[in-house]
Amino acid sequence: MLSSPAAAHRRLLAGSPSKGVALRGLLVGCAICLSGCVVRPAYYRIKVVDAQTGRGIPLVELQTTHEVRYVTDSAGVIAIDEPTLWGKQVYFHARSHGYELPADRFGFRGVRIQLEPDGKRVIQMRRLNIAERLYRVTGADIYRDSLLLGEPVPLEISTARGGVFGQDSVVNAIYQGRLYWFWGDTERADLPLGNFQVSGATSSLPAQGGLDPTLGVALDYFVGPRGFSRPMCPIQGPGAVWISGLMVLDRDGAQRMLCHYARMRDVSTRLEHGIALWNDRHDRFDKHTEFPLEAPLHPRGHPVELEIGGERWLYFANPYALIRVRARMRDVVDPSRYEAYTCLSRGARWPEDVEATAPSLERNERGTLIWAWKPDTATVDPKRWRKLVQLGAVAEDEGWMTLHDTETGDPVDVHGGSVSWNGYRNRWVMIALQSGGHSALGEVWYAESKHLHGPWSQARRIITHDRYSFYNVKQHPYFAKEDGRLIYLEGTYTTSFSGGDRPTPRYDYNQIMYRLDLADERLPHVE
Repeated sequence: MLSSPAAAHRRLLAGSPSKGVALRGLLVGCAICLSGCVVRPAYYRIKVVDAQTGRGIPLVELQTTHEVRYVTDSAGVIAIDEPTLWGKQVYFHARSHGYELPADRFGFRGVRIQLEPDGKRVIQMRRLNIAERLYRVTGADIYRDSLLLGEPVPLEISTARGGVFGQDSVVNAIYQGRLYWFWGDTERADLPLGNFQVSGATSSLPAQGGLDPTLGVALDYFVGPRGFSRPMCPIQGPGAVWISGLMVLDRDGAQRMLCHYARMRDVSTRLEHGIALWNDRHDRFDKHTEFPLEAPLHPRGHPVELEIGGERWLYFANPYALIRVRARMRDVVDPSRYEAYTCLSRGARWPEDVEATAPSLERNERGTLIWAWKPDTATVDPKRWRKLVQLGAVAEDEGWMTLHDTETGDPVDVHGGSVSWNGYRNRWVMIALQSGGHSALGEVWYAESKHLHGPWSQARRIITHDRYSFYNVKQHPYFAKEDGRLIYLEGTYTTSFSGGDRPTPRYDYNQIMYRLDLADERLPHVE
């Protein structure tokens, strides 16, 4: 009569140490016992938690002295299967963006662990970030190690949903009672190329039975015949298609979802752009209106809808709200109807060679710079404003979007992000990416203002990355809790543009969710 796998395991381990180690390795590599039952391999379980909250920390790297690297899954768990290390003390260097362990007398930050089959260890790390990392939203094996250990997880799917291995830059909106998600370039398993014409998915809102955003997002992908995420904006012609300014127009209960599309030659050169309209019958965006390439204004970033003087307007923030249009179909599809909040003279364009030809500025008879909403006029974003200051065309104090670090007083140049009204702070809240800083595109900042158009003056760093990018950050106001005290935001985690050369397995080129507690006293408050 055959004994149980557990009894056999105990007898094997009761033998001599050398035989035990060898037989233990054999047992670990064996998936099926003689009676036909499945035997789970023996793992050493490590869980890395936030010392402040006790929650597991995703994206923590533990590396041995012989360069074997493990990365925690979205529950903060690592399952180690290393039979040759059983019974040995192993040192692991520990590192994680925005988290750390204390340094020893040699300056190393790590832990020494006696590895044994079915052993376990909890490691606490101190959080340096103000925001708390929660989980990876996209990609494969989000809870891989937890599932290997047989532990319950919020998302039961361990493989890649929609066949997705990586996704770039999210936009989303509530449409027809569901949350619609769209991303840019998307990677797959079976080819080094993927989907470059927008990917999409939907999820249920938490108030309608969807997953609690503290735990994850259950994405239901739009897929093609082979199960891979299919093109959602198949604009004909060469180049990748990107979308932005995702908006929903609602008139008398009839909704229409639109976006700005751009067919790109490279990251900075457009071949075509315009407005695409969601096709409910085919679940995709169809080209509606093509804009002239030279049109200075079009939807960008993430829209905010406001009522001004009895009319509904869409303000496009990225992160500053520099462009607006009336929230009606005939205006959204007409580039001449857009307005810019700018100090340039009405109808002016930004010169190609600003060193040779300065842009025309609008001032009143007293010489005061006039900032106003102007149609058919180029915007002045932070980069352009800095150039105007350098040229001596304006004074620094004539601007309204110059952020300064509340800790150091240094200027903070932001160029991507989103803005949302927050009931808890009773302010407009900006979450924005810094251009430059500790890492080229890896620093995320918090700011607030009484008014959507500013002034924006004080900022505090809430997320940092070491030689890694975390760009195109976006708030999710429909996930906010306690009247906005807890807000949720995500961004694209990638080595692109970072100067780093160590892509994180499974995490690289994917979306990561963070949570920020606006009761934190370190955040600036604008009176």
